[in-house]
Amino acid sequence: MTTEQPVESVETVDVVVIGTGPGGEDATGRLARAGLDVVAVEARLVGGECPYFGCIPTKMMVRASDALAEARRAATLAGRVDVAPDWAPVAARVRDEATADWDDTAAVERLEKAGARVVRGRGRLVGPGEVAVATADGERRFRATRGVLLNPGTEPAVPPVDGLADTPYWTNRDAVRATEAPASLTVLGGGAIGCELAQVFARFGTAVEVVEAGPRLLALDEPEASALLAGRFAAEGIGVRTDAKVSSVSHDGGGFTLTLGDGTQLVSERLLVAAGRRTDLKALGVATVGIDDSGRTIPVDDRMRAADGVWVIGDVTGKGAFTHVSMYQARIAAADILAAGGGDGDGAERADYRAVPHVTFTDPEIGGVGLTEAAARDAGLTVRTGLTDLAASSRGFVHGPGNEGLIKLVEDAHAGVLVGATAAGPAGGEILAVLTLAVQARVPVSELRHLIYAYPTFHRAIESALADLQEA
Repeated sequence: MTTEQPVESVETVDVVVIGTGPGGEDATGRLARAGLDVVAVEARLVGGECPYFGCIPTKMMVRASDALAEARRAATLAGRVDVAPDWAPVAARVRDEATADWDDTAAVERLEKAGARVVRGRGRLVGPGEVAVATADGERRFRATRGVLLNPGTEPAVPPVDGLADTPYWTNRDAVRATEAPASLTVLGGGAIGCELAQVFARFGTAVEVVEAGPRLLALDEPEASALLAGRFAAEGIGVRTDAKVSSVSHDGGGFTLTLGDGTQLVSERLLVAAGRRTDLKALGVATVGIDDSGRTIPVDDRMRAADGVWVIGDVTGKGAFTHVSMYQARIAAADILAAGGGDGDGAERADYRAVPHVTFTDPEIGGVGLTEAAARDAGLTVRTGLTDLAASSRGFVHGPGNEGLIKLVEDAHAGVLVGATAAGPAGGEILAVLTLAVQARVPVSELRHLIYAYPTFHRAIESALADLQEA
């Protein structure tokens, strides 16, 4: 017989925010500064995955590995350079500068200064406007009169491979805490996280093998970008196995053995699982407010509304698992919550996802925005594409070693506007900015051709891609 923990009396507040990833933290601050009584519920770290296990620490790791790669290219450009990789400075910078040793005190204080309260525990909906929080001291209940904002984030997904769950595998959360680079590493998954970390560790001397179930790396990007990255990986000695199914995983105390479907066995000191992300909607209690909890995402309208009095932002909306999407949605949701209560927010902004950018911070850096060529064709558009080799540009010629890259444009030929673009190569994510603006603002391709592009820049290669588009 089990005894339920006592439940404190229900506390009435204006808004409860469940989950304080970048978007949840931002929305909490906005609502609190507007004068609302806001409770932010967080089971892990305020700030979420991005500052502690994702964007910030991993890009510090990328920065360090890029410095090694550039030093190794120096012989071609400037003379002999001897490189001795050392993971200790990387680990120290991640621990001390990026994450404050995985301490969110500063983030909590920011929210409290804004006027919000932070409750540590796992929150779940138990009915319209009703939230239960499992804390270390028992369950607490809140009634939100304005509404509930959900920003649950995601957890690393672990595929149902025989034996895997019983091994000490890494996820990205373990990789960023590494105090030394392993001698060898198998990466399960060839998406953005897997590719970034594969290259980082390889450049520090780790023997790396990437195992991808699909036909290519970075499946959501253009095939040309995938091929570009695969070529760089091959040049750097990173093994890549595509269309590879893992049938079992074992660990003998000293290392991992992955057995593939064709009987091949891969042995490594460490195993990194980077096979996607997931959210447990059932544990979040969304069914109690009429939201289907059997899927992977929660559908929202263009004001982030998922049900009466429930707003949802972040990865779980399925609009892009990116910090910038969550922050964008947070602004819209906060304004709508304020408007719904007769506050200062006008709730006028509506979400528009036609120009969502993303960047994979490998070398070459791969940025994309809007629709790929395949997605545009699937949408029934009359498509024209333009492609140019970044290495063949004037800036690519000057840059020399490490200049591999491309720019690909996807045009809706009937409308005469770009609906998608890819910029891969040195500063690919920065080149992407002008293309993102073009897609979002529906700048006519004819106007883009009339722009004056600074010389000699990487972004000037957009002009060459436009010329190719014109000839298509």
